[in-house]
Amino acid sequence: MGFKTFSELILAKQTLFALPFAYIGVLFAGGADPTTWIWISIALAAARTAGMAFNRVIDAEIDARNPRTRKRLIPRGEVRPAAVWALGFACLIILVFSAWRLNPLCFYLSFPVALMLFLYSWFKRFSVASHFFLGAVEAAAPVGGYLAVTGEWSLFPLLLGGIIFTWIAGLDIAYAIQDADFDRTHALFSLPAKLGEKTALRVSAVCYLLCLTAMVAAGIVTGKGVCYFAAVSLIALIFFRQQMLAREKAFEPAMQVFFRINMYVAPILFLGALADGFL
Repeated sequence: MGFKTFSELILAKQTLFALPFAYIGVLFAGGADPTTWIWISIALAAARTAGMAFNRVIDAEIDARNPRTRKRLIPRGEVRPAAVWALGFACLIILVFSAWRLNPLCFYLSFPVALMLFLYSWFKRFSVASHFFLGAVEAAAPVGGYLAVTGEWSLFPLLLGGIIFTWIAGLDIAYAIQDADFDRTHALFSLPAKLGEKTALRVSAVCYLLCLTAMVAAGIVTGKGVCYFAAVSLIALIFFRQQMLAREKAFEPAMQVFFRINMYVAPILFLGALADGFL
């Protein structure tokens, strides 16, 4: 598997923009030494690669029937499913090893995280809660980043996890609108298919509001200043723009802009917290 094929398979660019998920947890925990930053980066990259690999191979048959996804690598026959399975499980091993290098708590928690990465793609076959299950999977990043520094369990990282949980759930609900008709026809579960597009978008908007609330609460609890809250304000504008795009009639081009601006949410929050720490 060449680098270009690998990059297309796991959406490598999005992995880079996902790294701040974990970095936010590190900053709120007070920072870390360079070695810890490296192992956190490896763990998150491995986790996201495993999740993408499992999603692509488990959904290959569905993707082949969906006009929107039938040009992905496995349906096109450019990548063998066995190779993608091997990539996914190899990345799980890297994830567990990286967590072991961090501290015992992260090592023990890496096993349920690995299981969640594997189960997500099956979830939409029997429950509309798949959007929130994905949010829970992604929420492990800031929680893990925080615990990688402290090595001790506390309630505060759950607040950080709540930021990502509600954001990703709201995002995935809006994303699922484009496949609502397909999901209904093929007995797949999603909120747009179950409740309709308008109701699903209302749920998505509520998730975004809860996400912003969690961001503000995390900032207040830790005494963050103007840089952090300026970043939260900018993210609120991005969320508003996304919700407007999800309601446009020309849905497909609108969703391309939707996801392009979404990649900046985590970096903006990370840079806001980082600048606030320096000041």
